[in-house]
Amino acid sequence: MKQRLIVIGNGMVGHHFVEQWLANEASADYQLTVFGAERHSAYDRVHLSEYFEKDAEHLRLGDADFYQQSAIDLHLDEAVTSIDPDARTVITDQGEYVYDKLVLATGSYPFVPPIPGGDQDHCLVYRTLDDLDAIQASAKDMKTGVVIGGGLLGLEAANALKSLGLDVHVVEFAPRLMPVQLDDEAGAMLRSKIESLGVSVHTDTATQQIIAGDAARMKMCFANETELETDLIVFSAGIRPQDALGREAGLTLGERGGIDVDQYCRTSNPDIYAIGECAVWNGRHFGLVAPGYTMARAAVSHLSGDGRVHFQGADMSTKLKLLGVDVGSIGDAHGHTPGCQSYRYTDERTGVYRRLVVSEDGKRLLGAILIGDNQYYDPLLQLALNDMPLPEQPEGLILPASEGGLPAAGSAELPMTATICSCHNVSKGDICESMNDGAVSVADLKASTKAATGCGGCAAMLKTVLDAELEKRGVQVDHSLCAHFSHTRQELFHLIRVEQIKSFTELLHKHGSGGGCEICKPAVASMLASCWNEHVHTPELVPLQDTNDTFMANMQKDGTYSVVPRIPGGEITPKMLITLGEVGDKYKLYTKVTGGQRIDLFGATLDELPLIWEELIAAGFETGHAYGKSLRTVKSCVGSTWCRFGVKDSVGTAIDIENRYKGLRTPHKVKMAVSGCTRECAEAQSKDIGVIATENGWNLYVCGNGGMKPRHADLFATDLDDETLVRYIDRILMFYVYTADRLQRTSVWMENLDGGLDYLRQVVIDDSLGLAAELEARMQHVVDSYRCEWKEAVEDPDKRKRFRSFVNSDEPGRARIVQVVERGQLIPARELAVEEAS
Repeated sequence: MKQRLIVIGNGMVGHHFVEQWLANEASADYQLTVFGAERHSAYDRVHLSEYFEKDAEHLRLGDADFYQQSAIDLHLDEAVTSIDPDARTVITDQGEYVYDKLVLATGSYPFVPPIPGGDQDHCLVYRTLDDLDAIQASAKDMKTGVVIGGGLLGLEAANALKSLGLDVHVVEFAPRLMPVQLDDEAGAMLRSKIESLGVSVHTDTATQQIIAGDAARMKMCFANETELETDLIVFSAGIRPQDALGREAGLTLGERGGIDVDQYCRTSNPDIYAIGECAVWNGRHFGLVAPGYTMARAAVSHLSGDGRVHFQGADMSTKLKLLGVDVGSIGDAHGHTPGCQSYRYTDERTGVYRRLVVSEDGKRLLGAILIGDNQYYDPLLQLALNDMPLPEQPEGLILPASEGGLPAAGSAELPMTATICSCHNVSKGDICESMNDGAVSVADLKASTKAATGCGGCAAMLKTVLDAELEKRGVQVDHSLCAHFSHTRQELFHLIRVEQIKSFTELLHKHGSGGGCEICKPAVASMLASCWNEHVHTPELVPLQDTNDTFMANMQKDGTYSVVPRIPGGEITPKMLITLGEVGDKYKLYTKVTGGQRIDLFGATLDELPLIWEELIAAGFETGHAYGKSLRTVKSCVGSTWCRFGVKDSVGTAIDIENRYKGLRTPHKVKMAVSGCTRECAEAQSKDIGVIATENGWNLYVCGNGGMKPRHADLFATDLDDETLVRYIDRILMFYVYTADRLQRTSVWMENLDGGLDYLRQVVIDDSLGLAAELEARMQHVVDSYRCEWKEAVEDPDKRKRFRSFVNSDEPGRARIVQVVERGQLIPARELAVEEAS
């Protein structure tokens, strides 16, 4: 007679236990019964917020008839109310069931702070599909929603409310978002990025009570004596182990709750196991799915009599996307290890923050924090998990590749024991073994090893390992743009151009799959702009853009924006200078002359941008495209007009060049310069395109750049007349747009061309590919279709509606900006920066 094994809980961990158990020979000796308190069979809680965009079927784990086909007695919508360990029975409202072995996979429950009034009808939680149904019903025809809790789950809930069309507020008791995973600077950066998406954030805020609202269903009364009216409140302030059954059964609990287990996930009763979020091991509670899966494997191993798999804790590093913002946290992210050192990289313009925590001797990676760009996460995680040595200058690991950054550990350097997928405990060796058995694609590896089928966070690393191993084996590797497009950027660009594709949706339908991601969306936006030169606020482009492109201005650290009008060639009339001064004074903007012969006006609030643009446009200015991957500046010296050494009119040429290429969107930002003689006062040889006057014409230099990894431009052609100079630049820039990878600077692009500079000369000068006429025609289209994006935005009422500092209020944004005077100008208050980040 078969023994009876009962699993209480049909969540992700319970389901994983079932899968692992069925794959074990011992399962043939047992009759398996599974109880689930929900009416739905196991589904993916990690991607719960996708429910509003898709459906429950999309989230289901396994086939619909998985349990029936496996001869499992599945009881859905039947909660276990108690356990009798002496009688070895579990009791539900529908009967009693006898077990020989019992596995508790009851998970956790949402913590709801004991706030007076928090039990009203429209105060909900965010945990299950039924919870999301309740949230969706409550949000119907409503305006405002609030999430109490600014941690991982809270920001996921905020994303869900935002997808329902609500004005969303996040209220967090701690002084920063995600206080467990992030430090002060990262929390401040995350807050800034989330607020730029239209979500209001209230940190260091405690809710004292919830009462009836005046203009909305409810009113939240805070300890700081402020109030907030809302139609819907979602509590997402953390989770607690669902240990009630274990507590009533007399099982040993952890000091702070949770069912205590050993390395085999046995409880204090040898016939009862506990796995996942309901369990605590060595006093620790693990609230991620990967540790739960490891616990499930340990329990299966011990139940089968094998006992070789132990649970010995788990890495709690996390990589996720919250409201479209990349967030990563690895190991000792806060730098608590004695003697450790930290390196930080911050790009406030693009909203990127990276912190590296290394050992005292600088040889080992202890932890990391990433905001705004998770491409560094996988290699850094492998360095930390495998205790691999760091380079002599570890700070290079968090610098951009285009600015002198160093590559982290490549997949070829990882040991075979390196864990690639922590959810399913898949090592590099497992992947290589699967490839030995015939796997040649990510889909093959997912099917054979289940890597990247859990939380999905290891998908990029899995692809990296696969590609490296294929190349080692002499197989040509697929360099697809991302998981949604099996094409390179160059191939997609040509498809867009040849098929006259005008939207991301159309491109995805014809040549992609899924819904797109943070890699392909901005890349396609850039390609569409390069091909068709449409305004960034067209319906097809708005959902693809980052904050700076969306608002046509660069966001600064205090949430304000900088305004950078174009000043072609650096030439400006006194009246235009006066206008800049008047605008700066009127709107209290910090004013600075840039290194590219322009003037930056810092500190404008979102609602002020259209007003400032109107005044600048009236004075003859237009957008300087400082926010886009496009032509930034064409620097010039005064040339022959004034300089006694100048041999040609460098100012006039710089103005002509800047006006010609000012509307061109490119894979990366482009800078140019024109010098009136070989004394090179405009520093043309450090630019993407550099032009230097000679007695016989113009010398053209290409593919240089400054920054943290400067590259001297190469001499491309000499003694060119004006017409030939422009024709060559047309061809070079458009060939770059046609063939470069996403976010690839011209210097790296040319170095990667097969044949380098000589090949580029053949294409541009000798027309070896027969593309010259087409490249010139495409550039002429860009020139002819140019429109000032600022001007279109201020003249179009629909576009102008986007520029409100607060989605639920017409209050001017400046009312909440705190600044101080330094050297006669207003700058962000340092005290404010510390307060927001702490």
